[in-house]
Amino acid sequence: MRFFNTAGPVNCDDHYCLSPLDRFDLDEIISLIDQKKYFVLHAPRQTGKTTCLLALQDYLNKEGKYKCLYINVESAQGAREDVYRGIRAILSELADNARIFVKDDFIEKIWMNIIKSRGEDIALNAILSRWCENSKKPVVLLMDEIDSLIGDTLISVLRQLRSGYNKRPSVFPQSIILCGVRDVRDYRIHSLREKAIITGGSAFNIKAKSLRLGDFGKNEISVLYNLHTTETGQKFESGCMDLVWKLTSGQPWLVNALGYEICFEMKQGRDRKNPISVSMIEQAKENIIIRRDTHIDQLADKLKEERVRRAIEPILAGKRVETEFYAEDVEYVIDLGLIKREQNGELNIANKIYQEVIPRELTWSTQMGIHEKAAWYIKPDDRLDMDKLLASFQEFFREHSEHWMERFQYKEAGPQLLLQAFLQRIVNSGGRVEREYGLGRMRTDLLVIWPIKAQSMKLKAQSMEARETQRVVIELKVLHKSLDKTVSEGILQTAEYMDRCATSSGHLIIFDRSENVTWDQKIFRRLETCNGKKIVIWGM
Repeated sequence: MRFFNTAGPVNCDDHYCLSPLDRFDLDEIISLIDQKKYFVLHAPRQTGKTTCLLALQDYLNKEGKYKCLYINVESAQGAREDVYRGIRAILSELADNARIFVKDDFIEKIWMNIIKSRGEDIALNAILSRWCENSKKPVVLLMDEIDSLIGDTLISVLRQLRSGYNKRPSVFPQSIILCGVRDVRDYRIHSLREKAIITGGSAFNIKAKSLRLGDFGKNEISVLYNLHTTETGQKFESGCMDLVWKLTSGQPWLVNALGYEICFEMKQGRDRKNPISVSMIEQAKENIIIRRDTHIDQLADKLKEERVRRAIEPILAGKRVETEFYAEDVEYVIDLGLIKREQNGELNIANKIYQEVIPRELTWSTQMGIHEKAAWYIKPDDRLDMDKLLASFQEFFREHSEHWMERFQYKEAGPQLLLQAFLQRIVNSGGRVEREYGLGRMRTDLLVIWPIKAQSMKLKAQSMEARETQRVVIELKVLHKSLDKTVSEGILQTAEYMDRCATSSGHLIIFDRSENVTWDQKIFRRLETCNGKKIVIWGM
């Protein structure tokens, strides 16, 4: 039985898969190769880059016009700035792959003598020249994980490729594709010896174009999941594909991870007689986030980078688009796949799952240090007592906010993150928090969804879809203008969000970060009505 793949390249014999060559514009790539272009293919981690390159290698070799070779240069990363070790590792990979994939042992016979006699600063250039000169067909070289190389090793590789460019196609590869997470413009080459940064633009200015491998479209998610239905007979209920699209925005690893968790890990899903339901997808999402699978863990690690913080913090804080961050940082974080530029030009977190993962990861230690328990805030009818909960947070924020927020790396978004940590600590026992935020929105929208589990014995026997849920909107704003203006804007936005979420329960929280205002002035609670909806306003 095939399954959804979440580790390494996709093998269509073993895994449910979309045609790798349909993931990019094959005609454009062939045209660039025919024109003897050197270019870049980049995309975030675990989106299918390696799978597509291997498929391209097979396609070109079967077509017969070119000799195409894929190599992964990540083995040279450990050499760091030891250029000799780095080039040696790359040449060894080049020799092995040529022997395995194109049945050519020419490089294997010559590479060790050349690196010893010519030195590491010319060996790659010299070996590629001799190999291409000996080949009856023009060579196409696919270099994966190029941006894993560091410092002088990366400089040496890029410059050796550039210096051979004028010899193509008879005595150097006709076309070279550099593949990695980042575009070549962001190859920030830190040289420890020179204590300087050399950008990829100067080290590889022969690049003709940068192509980006996209995420799955909504229809592609359906095609992929329906492969499971075709092979097992297990169906996905109405609404499932829409929810997967909503949660992932087509990010390939997330799409496959949800599919694998639902159909192969969860006990209910392993029984092929059970159709896959919306609630199972929601549970699978929670399982993946809580378990911190490798992909999620890598994402969390990236959040520690200062360049990432500078781009993401204003989004979490809902700041205006002014001078909050640098354009280079934004492009870098887009390349990493953490944020995206919407059609209207706004920047936002890349998908719903990342929107949940990021604040959870940034507040994980804070959550563990908050000693609140859900049982303290549950009414006899099993509903959350949101007035009691937010009053407790108001008191907590007054007493501890300075202490807790000082621990955050993302201090500008501290109030929003602290409330989310407080809420997450409570809802972890059964509910969930959905989040909406984006650059320039001047607010953060939270929707607390709490299942009411014990209304009656009859209800206990019903499926999760049939159970009633409590839905509470919480709008977060930082005071920038006058209090009256902030409140009037805020209650209108809260009412609109309540309409979209189909709930009559809404709260507006206004954080006043002014240093010259006392806590007695900041703290208040009052009730307002907007468009017939009652909204509780909390000052903090």
